[in-house]
Amino acid sequence: MHRSDQAALPAPPDLLTGVPDAVCRLDADWRFTWVNTALAMLLQRPPERLVGRPVRDCFPDVLGSALQRHVHAVLADGRPRAFEYLYEPHDRWFEVRASADAHGGVVVFLRDVDSRHRAQAAQARELRQTAAVLDALPSPTVLLDEDGRIRTANRVWSGNADLVRRSGWEPAQVGDDYLARVAQGLARDDAVRIADGLHQLRTEPSGGPPRTFAHDYAHDLAGQTTWWRLQAARVEDTGQLVVIHTDITERALVEQRLAWQATHDDLTGLPNRVRLLELIGEALADEDTRTALLFLDLDGFKTVNDSLGHAVGDELLRQVGARLTTQIRPGDAVGRLGGDQFVVLARSCDTPEAASLAFRLQRSFGRPFTAGGLSVPVSASVGVAVAQPGLRHAHQLLSDADAAGYAAKAAGRDRVHLFSPGLRDAARWRMDVATRLRDGALDQFVVHYQPVVRLDTGAIEGVEALLRWQHPERGLLAPDAFLSVAEETGQLIPITRWLLRETTRQAAEWATKGLSLRMAVNISARHFSAETLVRDVRTALRESGLAPEQLMLELTETTVAEDPTRAEDQLAVLQGFGVRVAIDDFGTGWSSLAQLMALPIGTLKIDRSLITAAERLATSGTGAVLGAIVELAHSLGIRSVAEGVETAEHLRMVREAGCDLAQGYLLARPMASGDVTRWADRVRAGGGDSCALALAGELR
Repeated sequence: MHRSDQAALPAPPDLLTGVPDAVCRLDADWRFTWVNTALAMLLQRPPERLVGRPVRDCFPDVLGSALQRHVHAVLADGRPRAFEYLYEPHDRWFEVRASADAHGGVVVFLRDVDSRHRAQAAQARELRQTAAVLDALPSPTVLLDEDGRIRTANRVWSGNADLVRRSGWEPAQVGDDYLARVAQGLARDDAVRIADGLHQLRTEPSGGPPRTFAHDYAHDLAGQTTWWRLQAARVEDTGQLVVIHTDITERALVEQRLAWQATHDDLTGLPNRVRLLELIGEALADEDTRTALLFLDLDGFKTVNDSLGHAVGDELLRQVGARLTTQIRPGDAVGRLGGDQFVVLARSCDTPEAASLAFRLQRSFGRPFTAGGLSVPVSASVGVAVAQPGLRHAHQLLSDADAAGYAAKAAGRDRVHLFSPGLRDAARWRMDVATRLRDGALDQFVVHYQPVVRLDTGAIEGVEALLRWQHPERGLLAPDAFLSVAEETGQLIPITRWLLRETTRQAAEWATKGLSLRMAVNISARHFSAETLVRDVRTALRESGLAPEQLMLELTETTVAEDPTRAEDQLAVLQGFGVRVAIDDFGTGWSSLAQLMALPIGTLKIDRSLITAAERLATSGTGAVLGAIVELAHSLGIRSVAEGVETAEHLRMVREAGCDLAQGYLLARPMASGDVTRWADRVRAGGGDSCALALAGELR
């Protein structure tokens, strides 16, 4: 230790000589009275050049600095000071402590804290940068330190503090234990999963692929349930975690609504087929009880729908579902399969109880329903199936109840029928059909053709292609025997694709022989939803060489109603390169005139049921209904075809109504391709008027 020769001043302690901190004493005039070795080395001056000399002479750069201000303050009021000071000649930071002594001087300690200061400054800059990044995120976000405490949070997180307080919770702020705060109002399972997930993130070995943790949870805020997705990621080599909280309430509500819609009927709110099968499976899993299923099919609902309108029909279905719900026992369930079919699941129910319940439900239909301001009488055919011991398959019990319901319907209206094993034959037939179609039955299909003739001249204009299945055991089958199964099993589109190729090939072959006939082919709604119709038609026309104008696609009103937008788009493309479009079986389904007008329709095929109804009305003198339909079609630029013309009276009536074309057994039955040319030759030989020849009995 070096000091001045002023004997009056106390000598500095010897222990200051070896301390690493720089120490000196300044008198009231700011002269060095003693310095230790560390200070001399710091100032790079020999001690003898410092002791006794004023600071301003040795180091003028401290004049006016923070160091001078703080030391003067100590000399002035005698209170110690501690502060950090940048010594600019060395560009280093020091921690300075200054204390007054009893002799009017001040003792100054200087500790080199440059490394710590710069590290803290860098850390502060990094934290500010991190905070800026977090503030840019739209979701509440926090940065957790190694101990799981909140190191920083973005503005959105802080902005939610008032909402958290209104919910009765303590807001999580910087320095708080994150898990302790977040667990407020959280389900225990969610809190445990979040804690485990963050722990695994923090403790997983470094160097591997980056891992994240995500968890969705519900949280009560201000009296409302909100849904959040927590996503956390580790900041490598720091042990810190970034945790983002994304509000997914809207998406969660949509998902809940979609989940409900996936298991419930939109119209009635009752469980749908999917949910019913789940409920049936749960009931069958209880081996100690019997489960019964009641299959209800409304009688005559189609007539109600057609005559009173779709809105009245929908209201009627809602009321049926509500009435059934009031009639069942506690613990039972009502569901809607679709259309006019309902199912009642009866738990702990043996056969006599199930039959009694079925008759009670049937009697409940004795009271008419009120829909659209009208009193609508409705009855139901009920099939009953009770699960036998060991039956655990929901589909089987539903199939049995369906078979019993079909038997009740076939026996007449307003009946109850109990399932018997013999009813499974129909189901086995459908399974056989599905298997054969899947294994490739296309080579067993044949096409019959029914001529379509002009009513003004009797000339043959075209044919309608009618698919048949030459079944190896059951003989020639009509489409009703297998097309519904083909649709259910996804085979309908391949079959239609084959039919397009076969019929266009046949029409092209006839054309080469001088018989130019327009080919009409039926198309299902499934082809629209698959969106392959345009491609399949183009392929068939290209391979056959048939002119597009010679192909007409027929679709029913129901087909249009299932997906009108897709139907309109695809049919417009087909019409663009010449293919014709017809509405088949007009009058058998519900139609929207605006919907039909939006489609590129050139032909309206009037179903035979309307022909029969028109004949009945004409007999009673109630007016020309058929003529009104034809006139409406003509006003839209649409030609009309009368189907099911089977008698001379039918022919006279459709002619008087102004129909353009006709087909039916009076004119020609469906026939094989070879018979078409022979039939056309007979018409040609008879003068070319097929209508006149049919009335004369010369075409039979």
